[in-house]
Amino acid sequence: MAERGISQSRLYERLTGDEDSRMCQDIADEACQEQPRNFFLHLFAALGNKLADELSSARLVLPWLLGVIGAPLWMVGLLVPIRESGALLPQLFVAGFIRLKPQRKWVWVLGGTLQALATLLGVAALGWALNALFALFGHGSPGGALVLITLVALSLARGLSSIATKDVLGKTIAKRRRGNLMGWSGSVAGAVTLVAGGVLILFEERPGELALATLLGVAALGWALNALCAARIKEAPGAVEGGENAWNSIKLGLRLLRDDRDFLHFNLSRSLLLASALALPYVALLGQQQSGTELGGLGVLIVVSGLAGMVASPIWGKRSDASSRRVLRDAGLGAAACCLLGATIAWLPGGWTATVWPYALVYALLMIVHAGVRLGRKTYLVDMAGQDRRALYVALSNTLTGGMMLVVGGATGLLAQWLGTDWLLVALAAMALAAAASAARLPEVE
Repeated sequence: MAERGISQSRLYERLTGDEDSRMCQDIADEACQEQPRNFFLHLFAALGNKLADELSSARLVLPWLLGVIGAPLWMVGLLVPIRESGALLPQLFVAGFIRLKPQRKWVWVLGGTLQALATLLGVAALGWALNALFALFGHGSPGGALVLITLVALSLARGLSSIATKDVLGKTIAKRRRGNLMGWSGSVAGAVTLVAGGVLILFEERPGELALATLLGVAALGWALNALCAARIKEAPGAVEGGENAWNSIKLGLRLLRDDRDFLHFNLSRSLLLASALALPYVALLGQQQSGTELGGLGVLIVVSGLAGMVASPIWGKRSDASSRRVLRDAGLGAAACCLLGATIAWLPGGWTATVWPYALVYALLMIVHAGVRLGRKTYLVDMAGQDRRALYVALSNTLTGGMMLVVGGATGLLAQWLGTDWLLVALAAMALAAAASAARLPEVE
């Protein structure tokens, strides 16, 4: 056991660049002693969660299905908002409840377990099977509506563990190590997703219902792994003072927005950075329109998505530990460039644009940028919030972003229906440029 602990510490030091795994910042001494072990449990928990998210992705898998069944463009615009807001909006209302728990990991475990059950026991998996029937026998709005209903149930189950995950991360992993952790987890998950996409490519033109149902089954296993690893994390009991009911949490949150101008500024930047997430399903839809119902095209997009995550996440993670503000700024600029590139390809004549490959390239670049958005905003938020109010800051920020996601996502869907996918990408590019300008003026928190 002692040798195992030594080798684990050495591997931790190698992955993080730490010369001494017992050197910690802003966490308790007891948590510092357990940091190498907890680092790997966080890593595998994040692997399960990220893999499950990719294989039931509202950015890729579900837009592909909606394109196949001929659902209207405005429904595609709602996929990411429902997926994100369903998980984000309720968080302010449960933050006070989580605060009353000395060990928040059990809330995380509950959230992961509910996601696995929602997928396996019918909320997502059975919904997906019914969606397959629509793909075979029906088209348009009825099938799209069923996809959206299924997604609502899954996203609500996801939301429960989100605050607890970040709160436990802040209690068990020290500053300047969190971005590194999230970067490595993204890289490992990207590699596993790469394998899944390669398998789909082999299906080529075969019927996709079984393959897509299998993806959802693997996603359920990912969430089960997430819950199991969370349960094994060594978390010291924390303070339970300051727990609020929902109404008191709302009032406290509004006071924070009024008094903490940096926090308000961060949330404005985060809302504008939604452009990267909102653009992804439309790039996937452009690829689907060129590939038709073939699973090979979906496999190509999953492969490039996995490669992008595997390559980009560790780089963004290290950069986030140095300056998450600069990461947010650069990601905004990258998102604008990717959106303009996607629109340009859609306008170009020629047979080479009538395949999935140009859009796969844009999707890969946009995934690299989106990884920077996600890692930058998570690291910035955890680092700017003190231990006593970290859960509240995370919950308030997520609730605000969830509301903005619904509003902006709904407007995006209407614009897509009116302008078309190409001009919508131009509008999202402008939004991303505004995000970069806003993030550039954020204060440093590292």
